[in-house]
Amino acid sequence: MQSPALSRRELLVAGGATMATMALLNSRLTQAAPLRQGEVVLPWLDQPEENPVPEVIDNQLVWEEVNAWITPNDQFFGIAHYEWPEINADQWQLAVDGLVENPLILSLDELKVRPRQELTYTLECSGNSGLPFFDGGIGNARWVGTPLALLLEEAGVLKEGIEVVFFGADKGEETVRDTPMVQHFARSMSLADAMHSGNLLSYEMNGEPLPDRNGAPLRLIAPGWYGIANVKWLERIEIWDTRLANRFMARDYVTIRQVGTAAEPKWTESWVGKARLKSAPARVVQNGDQYRIEGAAWGAPIRSVEVRLNAGPWQSAELVPGQQSEYTWNFWTFDWTDATSGEHAITTRATDTTGQVQPTQDDPLIANKITYWESNGQITRRVNIT
Repeated sequence: MQSPALSRRELLVAGGATMATMALLNSRLTQAAPLRQGEVVLPWLDQPEENPVPEVIDNQLVWEEVNAWITPNDQFFGIAHYEWPEINADQWQLAVDGLVENPLILSLDELKVRPRQELTYTLECSGNSGLPFFDGGIGNARWVGTPLALLLEEAGVLKEGIEVVFFGADKGEETVRDTPMVQHFARSMSLADAMHSGNLLSYEMNGEPLPDRNGAPLRLIAPGWYGIANVKWLERIEIWDTRLANRFMARDYVTIRQVGTAAEPKWTESWVGKARLKSAPARVVQNGDQYRIEGAAWGAPIRSVEVRLNAGPWQSAELVPGQQSEYTWNFWTFDWTDATSGEHAITTRATDTTGQVQPTQDDPLIANKITYWESNGQITRRVNIT
């Protein structure tokens, strides 16, 4: 068996510390951004286009309506790559097999009596902001489940096992090299990544059973990764000696960029994995002749957020205290003291604790990308003050 990244005791200690820290944050921040008496929200002029695929992307976050650090379950977005499966939780089972010493088959009740761990994590779809109708594929929730690493440790990963493959119950027909076949949604990650102490097999969201739309009865929660890696409706975990190369690892959710020179262009293709640094203006709040801009930053531990009005200089926003976390969004506010009548452009950029700055839209990282995944360029919204 390959040695796990953390011992069982270390994992439980880390989980206990996470639960204590997040319990403190949750008690303080559940209502972190409510409107105050007399305040109104000004509508953005540049509203997203109508969603042409409601059967795929459901219940997008409405930025102007964000008024709490935790996104309520009924406001949390959902995405289905195939159908929205209907699963009987009483009959459902999770299989853990492949290159393991001790294959496991577990019911939901058997998972729930195992060590329990809570993690608050902001989940963002990697396609968010990449399409004109899609800017609400994000939400922040408290996820509860049992640590994935403990289950892999119990199964006993064999030394040749290097990749962990997660299969969902959702399935659809794919045609590969002219051959039609039914495939289940699946993603994989390396064994080292899978052993991360924050990864959960989650059955609870915001104090309630996991909603059907968000992966009930069980889903993977992989903090620090884009939503695509957080497999929903989980029913099987297999250990392989190679990387999965299905549609969602090798053909779709692949970012294509042009590199090299204009005279000699080259192309790179990389699979979508870890989340990227990002921020967005959420709303403009008016109270009489006073104006405030509010927003969020996420994708990394946030050091600062800056706001740019029209073509003016960058100005520092104020981070809401107590929200600095590696895996959750951090709300921020900016008092707009010199607001004037007319139409205005509001742009934001985040800087993380390592000094990395959110890229501009003309940065080669964004501008030379021909796919819409991983679109973390600076976001500009427009508002009119009368």
